[in-house]
Amino acid sequence: MNIMDFNVKKLAADAGTFLSRAVQFTEEKLGQAEKTELDAHLENLLSKAECTKIWTEKIMKQTEVLLQPNPNARIEEFVYEKLDRKAPSRINNPELLGQYMIDAGTEFGPGTAYGNALIKCGETQKRIGTADRELIQTSALNFLTPLRNFIEGDYRTIAKERKLLQNKRLDLDAAKTRLKKAKAAETKSSSEQELRITQSEFDRQAEITRLLLEGISSTHAHHLRCLNDFVEAQMTYYAQCYQYMLDLQKQLGSFPSNYLSNNNQTSGTPVPYALSSAIGPGLASTGGLVITCPSNINDLKETSSNRKARVLYDYDAANSTELSLLADEVITVFSVVGMDSDWLMGERGNQKGKVPITYLELLN
Repeated sequence: MNIMDFNVKKLAADAGTFLSRAVQFTEEKLGQAEKTELDAHLENLLSKAECTKIWTEKIMKQTEVLLQPNPNARIEEFVYEKLDRKAPSRINNPELLGQYMIDAGTEFGPGTAYGNALIKCGETQKRIGTADRELIQTSALNFLTPLRNFIEGDYRTIAKERKLLQNKRLDLDAAKTRLKKAKAAETKSSSEQELRITQSEFDRQAEITRLLLEGISSTHAHHLRCLNDFVEAQMTYYAQCYQYMLDLQKQLGSFPSNYLSNNNQTSGTPVPYALSSAIGPGLASTGGLVITCPSNINDLKETSSNRKARVLYDYDAANSTELSLLADEVITVFSVVGMDSDWLMGERGNQKGKVPITYLELLN
């Protein structure tokens, strides 16, 4: 029964305090009561903390969008995080594209130029996917996690103490109002004692809040280090991707921009990098591409003389008039009157057939 009495008294006291704060807050809004203003330094610290919180949330959310564009995947990761469980590993977009390319290249035939190129591109895409996964993991650990810890930890504590400071200020101002309205000596004495207590509690809470807010500068310094880690992770990722694509380009051959005339065409003859060293003034149209025709090939067509040529890519003959080629083999080529400008006649032992000139590098 004593415990029940104590709880009822405490409940009544809490209700009285809440009512007193509500009355004081309302009168302040109506301009009927004075309000104790915080000092300028504390106000600046509060403004800085609020600004830090707002921008940290925006940067954190947009970084999550950057690293994981799929909103459904972000929601799934959020749910697993709240359940304190590890999200299942899923294949990312570059890895999926890479697998499709490898499967297509395998079906078309690794021995064909297109099939072989698809497989090489697919392997590169999968490596980019792995680098993408590493970027996400590193950024989440070194950048997103510290930002989230600030929002869910430090700032939450600051907000709690800030609210407590507001309540202490309302108590202080309510005590000041009661002292002004007190008429009897006994009531004045009681009100003065209440004012001293509320002033002391307000000053103490203001100091606690100030100490917490002054830690925002340390938070900025910590977030700066995290930002450097994020930039380094991105730099590593883009450097890896650049190197992967550079290696792929070396494998497939370069396609200089002056070789391309119309990207809207659906097909065209590949232009290997090795031919760029033999560019001449003439132009020859090849399906979706316009290439400069090497002068030594022009000479070959005019004289019908035989020349040795190295094969740059595997080529599967489309019909019995063409000759299949293997990369790096050396064959004899010559021109035949009336033959299409994109082709030469190739000869390997007793085998003869048309071969595309863009698959060849003429040897001196």
